[in-house]
Amino acid sequence: MNVKDKVILVTGGAGGLGAVMVELLCKNGAKLYILDLDEKKGMELEAELVKSSYYASFIQMDLTSEEAWKQAIDTVVVKEGRIDVLVNNAGINIRKPIEEMVISEFNTMMLVNVGSVFLGTKYVIPVMRKQGGGAIINTSSVCGLIGHRFTPEAYTTTKGAVTLLTKSIASRYGSENIRCNSIHPSTVDTPLVQQMFKDPVKKQQRFDEVPLGRLATSDDVANAVLYLASEEASFINGVALPVDGGVTCC
Repeated sequence: MNVKDKVILVTGGAGGLGAVMVELLCKNGAKLYILDLDEKKGMELEAELVKSSYYASFIQMDLTSEEAWKQAIDTVVVKEGRIDVLVNNAGINIRKPIEEMVISEFNTMMLVNVGSVFLGTKYVIPVMRKQGGGAIINTSSVCGLIGHRFTPEAYTTTKGAVTLLTKSIASRYGSENIRCNSIHPSTVDTPLVQQMFKDPVKKQQRFDEVPLGRLATSDDVANAVLYLASEEASFINGVALPVDGGVTCC
C-alpha cells in the first residue's frame, strides 16, 4: 500500500488509536503531521518518531477552532507545498444516556466529533483542488451505521453525522479527484476498554456481538486507514468501511 512521501495530517494523532495510525503511516514512508490539543503527548510522539528516522511534526491546536485550522493548513502548505491526505480521527465520548445528558454536553460532542471534521475538510479542500486531488478519511464508528444499545445516543448521533458528511463530500468533490471515505470500527481493544471490561457483563456483551469472536485491534483500524490513504485505493470514494468483525452484518 503505497503512501511513500505523501503529506498526511492526522487529527487526534498524539495518543491512542491516532498515534497507532501515525506510526504505521510513518513506517510506510509518509510525511506525518500530528494535529492535537495535547502538547506533551504530541511532542513526545514527534521526538520518538524523529529519533527512529521517520518524518513527523507536531502541531498543537484546538481542532474546534476555525482560526487554528487556517493556521495549521497554511503552515503545512508553506513547508510542504501540498497536503495529500487528511485523517479526521479526533473524537470524544461523554458516556451518558440521553436522559442524563444535558444539552451543553451534547453540543460539546457535536462540536468535537462533527465540527472538527467539518473544519478540517473545509480548509483542506482548496489545497487538494489546487494540486489536482487528495484523500480525506474520517473516523466514524459502527455507531455511525447502526443504533447500538450499549452506546450513548449522542455519540451515535455524531458518528451518523460524520458518515453522511463523508458521503456528501465524496459526491460533490469526487469530480475534482478528491476522495472521501469513512471507517467504522467496532469496540477496539484499548487500555480504556480493558478497564471497562473489569465488569464481566459488559465484556461478554461486546464479545457476543462480534461474529469473528474478538475485538478490533488498533492495528486493524490503522491498516484500514493505510489502505484508504494509499494509491491502491485510488478508485475508492464515498465508502463507509466497517472494521468490525461483522457486527454490522447481523
